[in-house]
Amino acid sequence: MTSPDTPDPASAASATDRAGLAELHPRLPSPVQDIADERFERRGVRLLLKRDDLIHPELIGNKWRKLAPNLAAAAGRTVLTFGGAYSNHLRATAAAGRLLGLRTVGVVRGQELADRPLNPSLARCAAAGMRLHFVDRATYRRKTAPGTLAAVLHAAGAEDAYVVPEGGSNPLAVRGCRVLGEELAGRADVVAVACGTGGTLAGLAAGLGSGARALGVPVLKGGFLATDIRALQAEAFGGPRGDWGLEDRFHFGGYARTAPELEEFAADFEQRHGVPVERVYVAKLLYALVSLAEENAFPRGSTVAAVVTGRPFP
Repeated sequence: MTSPDTPDPASAASATDRAGLAELHPRLPSPVQDIADERFERRGVRLLLKRDDLIHPELIGNKWRKLAPNLAAAAGRTVLTFGGAYSNHLRATAAAGRLLGLRTVGVVRGQELADRPLNPSLARCAAAGMRLHFVDRATYRRKTAPGTLAAVLHAAGAEDAYVVPEGGSNPLAVRGCRVLGEELAGRADVVAVACGTGGTLAGLAAGLGSGARALGVPVLKGGFLATDIRALQAEAFGGPRGDWGLEDRFHFGGYARTAPELEEFAADFEQRHGVPVERVYVAKLLYALVSLAEENAFPRGSTVAAVVTGRPFP
């Protein structure tokens, strides 16, 4: 194991100079760590970890990059967003609200959860001051329809709220994630990231520039993500940007689904390299990269960077 190096602090700008975000002292650019792993080395491939999990203790990884421009745009208004019962995005938004003194509302998928004790993830949101509003699953699926969204805002008493979509992926977030690509430009041939809603990959690919490829590893099954990413890039940049692709084989059955094989892999990676491996996203990403290396998917002499977007939830 090696220690993360310290990048040039004068690299690409972020939204930290607005809305009080600079006072949170994010570590930007995030460090890049060179990993000695024989599974890559014996195939002539260099592995880097882009340690976005070290940006901020509570606004971790791509959550910072997506939320920072949206929090600036909220300009002090209540922030309302969406997520499931174990959503990393809800926890990050709640933490941002507490740190910045903003009111937050979390619209949670599953009306049946309203009468149950809060799980540890939702309890963390509530403790940070987020007001939780539960909706049935049919309504949640239609949440982007204007009429449904208006009804949800009214029911939540948040008609004037600044709305951030599920996962935080909107044009502002995509442009925020472009900075991630700019920080890695010229450092790797392939930059890989786990994908939920696709916003991070859409921005990453735009920032990498020529000569590098962005690779997304979806953690949900369904095969819909490519369309969503193209739509996000069109909204954010007016059209496609960068060279990117998806590797759909490593979702392990869907979001938050796992298997003993994945758990064993993650524990082994932690033991080898002393890097905490978040299980929902990062474990699937790293598993995919090891598998692809073993398939000789990366040419000898190439450098692969994996973006570590989160840390294990306690």
